[in-house]
Amino acid sequence: MNLITKNNIEGMKRIKITQTRSAIDKPLRQKRSLEALGLRKMHQTVEHNATPQILGIVDSIKHLVSVEEI
Repeated sequence: MNLITKNNIEGMKRIKITQTRSAIDKPLRQKRSLEALGLRKMHQTVEHNATPQILGIVDSIKHLVSVEEI
């Protein structure tokens, strides 16, 4: 099984998440959510499968990130 098939389950949508606002003066829970997504710096972009877990994290910090379907 190649890496692309293993990471992207058939039919699973991918999303691109970009941090657009700073985490300074935000609650620790929101900072940890950014860290869990792999976002460490402003304007950094990561790609994830659009699972319910990832979408829930993104929804909780939607004011700090922008999301785009791939």
